[in-house]
Amino acid sequence: MRQGIHPEYRTVAFRDAATGTVYRTRSTITSTEVIELDGETLPLVAVDTSSASHPFWTGSARVLDTAGRVEKFERRYGKRG
Repeated sequence: MRQGIHPEYRTVAFRDAATGTVYRTRSTITSTEVIELDGETLPLVAVDTSSASHPFWTGSARVLDTAGRVEKFERRYGKRG
């Protein structure tokens, strides 16, 4: 492999936004947020869904609250007739 062209492969933390579960793994992803985990400062990446919150893996359905999103859209762009 050529030197100096590959991104740094390092330990990072991924946090599930729905459950707050934190996973430590290795990746080339970058983040400005950091977290202290087991005495080590790691870049923190927020994910919407992981195996801790996905209905397929948890075995339970979950209802997404889209009403807030619709109201936010209508406030921002107004109701179109």
